[in-house]
Amino acid sequence: MNSRLRPLRLGSWLEGMTLLLLLLVAVPLKRLAAWPDGVALMGPLHGAAFLLYLGLLAHACWMRQLRGRDGLLLLGAAFVPFGAFVVGRIFARDPL
Repeated sequence: MNSRLRPLRLGSWLEGMTLLLLLLVAVPLKRLAAWPDGVALMGPLHGAAFLLYLGLLAHACWMRQLRGRDGLLLLGAAFVPFGAFVVGRIFARDPL
């Protein structure tokens, strides 16, 4: 694994996990159990994780640690459930 991309990889994992927890746990609890506190907690946590991930992704692209296409792929994966785990092969590639 490219060690320079390790923070981005961890940020991707964190963003993906918070998205899944929000969509698969907190939202169903809100709808099915009438417990909106889960969304009230996970929403801001996911928002913070997403902003952290965007910052890490922008930094990696700015420092030319990623190819442009890979940066766009990682950005798009942030909006898809399980996307952060599907694009993990990008982190195993050799640096530019």
